[in-house]
Amino acid sequence: MKKIIVFASGSGSNAENIITHFKKTEIARVVSVFTNNANAKVIERAKNHQIPVEIFAKNELLEQNILQKIQEIDPDLIVLAGFLLKFPENIIEKYPHKIINIHPALLPNYGGKGMYGMHIHRAIVNNKEKETGISIHYVNEHYDEGAIIFQANVALTDTDTPETVAEKIHELEQKHFPEIIQTLLEQ
Repeated sequence: MKKIIVFASGSGSNAENIITHFKKTEIARVVSVFTNNANAKVIERAKNHQIPVEIFAKNELLEQNILQKIQEIDPDLIVLAGFLLKFPENIIEKYPHKIINIHPALLPNYGGKGMYGMHIHRAIVNNKEKETGISIHYVNEHYDEGAIIFQANVALTDTDTPETVAEKIHELEQKHFPEIIQTLLEQ
């Protein structure tokens, strides 16, 4: 059975969706959740599924002990699901094409440092975009610039608010993220 590590910084709804999806398959399991936020709801969600959690400070991500913990697990895939820190090059180098991220916009638009969550949704509404979506991509040394694996889009209306855009994006994430992870692991 293949092993997935999830990195998350916040509520963990995508992380829990991935955990739940793979509990129903024989392909893989989420074997650990790593977070840089000791108050993140993802911790409670992971523990409810008996998934071990690694909590670390931002500066620790660059240290060897995080890489060492990852290597001890020996994952088949590392999934960033709402992880807000830039991923370190030492881990990317050890796991080429084994680290993916989900971004709540159609990259290359609305990507880069500081572009996450409601920041993106507000910008999309302010720019009167007619559509938005999600991008699942490989992680490289630059924010949101890795090769795109999958995109899904959704139409927007003049009455959409950042909150309604967030709901539409969440639906796309919940539907597609576990499926794309499974497809990658089956290759």
